[in-house]
Amino acid sequence: MKQCQSCGMPLTQDPQGGGTERDGSRSDQYCSYCYQNGAFLGNFETAKEMQAFCIEKMREQGMWRPLAWLMTRQIPRLARWKNI
Repeated sequence: MKQCQSCGMPLTQDPQGGGTERDGSRSDQYCSYCYQNGAFLGNFETAKEMQAFCIEKMREQGMWRPLAWLMTRQIPRLARWKNI
């Protein structure tokens, strides 16, 4: 299963089918919540910031905090964050 290399969300869960590159083509690495028109959305400088944001969004949807943390713990190992 492919997942967004920024937030970890399964790309199959993205209602838009993935983010977009500058030329309008679909990104096969990033979801539409993280990446549009060839640029990252949001002001996240670290994987920890992205993880905290994702946990909060999942909490807003009613997810139990420990489960949300468990689902986001791989974020620092995703391609976007590996060299940061």
